[in-house]
Amino acid sequence: MSRIIRTEPNPVMSKAVEYHGFIFTQGVVARNLDADFDAQTADVLEQLDILLEQHGTDNTRILQAQIWLKDISDRDALNKQWTAWLPKESAPARACVQAILADPRMLVEIMLITTK
Repeated sequence: MSRIIRTEPNPVMSKAVEYHGFIFTQGVVARNLDADFDAQTADVLEQLDILLEQHGTDNTRILQAQIWLKDISDRDALNKQWTAWLPKESAPARACVQAILADPRMLVEIMLITTK
């Protein structure tokens, strides 16, 4: 049986789950919810870098991204940071939608599926 690795599990979710070389992250939100959109996005991308590194991979191996924005008008600002963060010609399949997030101060949430 293949081993499932759960990173920092709690009763509701794990930060990431690794199985057969695939890594599925939780929806990552900013640590400082009082920050503006740009700061929240930068923090989310930094947290994703750390989480992927913990699993022996990086943002060159992302297969799919799901992104939720409190306000879809922030999409251009997101894309500016997103494209700077992604290595050239490494864009994953992606969805980006407006959503009501768990806390009204959350401006962006990103969830990834990647591989080693």
